[in-house]
Amino acid sequence: MQFTGLLWFALTLLPLVFLQRLLHREIQILLFLLTRSKPLTIGVFSMLFFPGVFLHELSHYLMAKLLRVRTGRFSLIPQSLSNGNLQLGYVETEKTDFVRDSLIGLAPLIAGTLFVAYAGVYKMQLNTLWEVFRNGQFDLFWMGVGLVPDMPDFYLWFYLIFAVSSTMLPSESDRHAWLPLGIWAGILFAVALFVGAGGWMLENIAPLLDSFLRSVALLFGFSNIVHVILLLPLMALRRTITYILQVDVVRR
Repeated sequence: MQFTGLLWFALTLLPLVFLQRLLHREIQILLFLLTRSKPLTIGVFSMLFFPGVFLHELSHYLMAKLLRVRTGRFSLIPQSLSNGNLQLGYVETEKTDFVRDSLIGLAPLIAGTLFVAYAGVYKMQLNTLWEVFRNGQFDLFWMGVGLVPDMPDFYLWFYLIFAVSSTMLPSESDRHAWLPLGIWAGILFAVALFVGAGGWMLENIAPLLDSFLRSVALLFGFSNIVHVILLLPLMALRRTITYILQVDVVRR
């Protein structure tokens, strides 16, 4: 049996991490070149990503409540941190066991992926384009691509997909409990192999996991395409403004 879901998951997740950071950087530089004001740049940047930040923090909060973990302050007000990073929002949660902490940290990725699936599949019908592409009907595929912008509320859903997919990745603090969870998962997997459950897992669990990872990878791939579509003109615009004004922004 071929198990390529994990490979496609990694090949689409890693570019998304890179593209998200690069796109955020380009937007921040462009806004600062236009406003020449750090507070105004932060304000406009936070408003641009507000739908995604709201869903990100709300998913933390709801997952904590679902797991019966106490929560503290909830903020959507952006603030600059001492390390130079920009924090667009946060939710305070009680520190518990690594399983619940990991699920709370993973909540934005789950919620964001589900939203991208809803917007892309049910609102924009992009799954149809994917099936046409897979079947090798490239002329029909490009014809469909040209019709996508004519769909009802296309620009609204495109913007929401951009805002959500660009803020759904867990932050460093969200990932603090993932290492012990991964270690325990590895131990349990090794024990299962030792007692002879490897064949059963390969037959019953592996196909389901492979199908799930393929589906998530497809959504990550779509998010990558959205980032590239926005990144290229923004980079061109930033370089044009830099050339005209003869000034650039250097991030330290």
